[in-house]
Amino acid sequence: MLENKFMSICKKINNLESFLEEIKSYLQEFVTPFASEIDQSPDALKKALHGLIEHSLLSVRIPQSWGGLGLNPEIFYLLQQLLSQYSGALAFLQLQHQGAVNAIVKSKNEALKQNYLPKIVEENLLFGLGFSQLRRQGKPMITATPIQGGYEITGEVPWITGFDFFDIFILGATLPDDQEIRGIVPFTPSSQVRFSEPIKLGAMQSTNTVTATFKTYFLPEENIVSIDQPGGIHNHDQKVVLYPSFLVLGCAKAGLDIVKNVCQKKEIDFIQEAYDHLNEEWQICERKIRKAMNIDHRSFDDDLQLRVWSINLAQRCAIAALTVSSGAANYYNHPAQRVYKEALVFSVFAQTTDIMKGTLEQLMYN
Repeated sequence: MLENKFMSICKKINNLESFLEEIKSYLQEFVTPFASEIDQSPDALKKALHGLIEHSLLSVRIPQSWGGLGLNPEIFYLLQQLLSQYSGALAFLQLQHQGAVNAIVKSKNEALKQNYLPKIVEENLLFGLGFSQLRRQGKPMITATPIQGGYEITGEVPWITGFDFFDIFILGATLPDDQEIRGIVPFTPSSQVRFSEPIKLGAMQSTNTVTATFKTYFLPEENIVSIDQPGGIHNHDQKVVLYPSFLVLGCAKAGLDIVKNVCQKKEIDFIQEAYDHLNEEWQICERKIRKAMNIDHRSFDDDLQLRVWSINLAQRCAIAALTVSSGAANYYNHPAQRVYKEALVFSVFAQTTDIMKGTLEQLMYN
């Protein structure tokens, strides 16, 4: 039965439009009516995440040879765009899992892959990420000291999303020679690992983001996903700077949907004009980003400018949604309020100094 379902999904994926339309229909029926609740309630978010599991969407980055769907990059990122259009919290949470899965797929540790990839597909094992601290300058926040059979981990991880959602997470730590190590850690408290209460956030509170404190935690050698050269995360950030643009575009589309709905109800010319202008820009931006990702040798500066453009566009679409919603946008559970907060999150998601600089330049000169 599982194999028949897998083959059915694979056939639909061969027809991109059909595949995305089916996911869109699911999101409109089972996510849109509960989007505000999903943003605030972990239980509602768990239910929505379970829906993605039932559609086999949490194994999309696992190759078919391992039992996953093996989506090509373009379909995968269009799926991310679609998810963020209907729920930023759901899109953000599942992307943590997708990022961890991708790291395991690319790992050179074959035993680790053989252990975990089948469990993700067959047992719905869920992963989180805990290595954003590697981007920070200065003294490492969390260190890995080589000892017999593995590494001793000490320090603090300031940001791990998905407590009580994910079973395990990939930890990032710094070795004495400044190399960057990533390893698999259970997402459960112990005498060596303590997790804070969920951090109070301005948006996507339901995703249960916590801080983790490690004290002489033993990370076995067999749980190592990768070891990168010093500054490896910064090199990786440059290579993938374009791809979060799809999440940002989905958020921008959510703002446009609100403007469109108000326009249809009120039939005011200047609202229609604003929608037409922003929607045309959105289509141009999306078209250029999709074209760029299919170019083998593109420049970092070009990718950066497209990412910054998408951020600026999402911010403006979110403000447009607030504006046309008038005073009702002040309500805590109003869709425009949620989309505005999601634009905040996606504006700073995986932010580097280059993205920060480009975003500020957009605000100053455009």
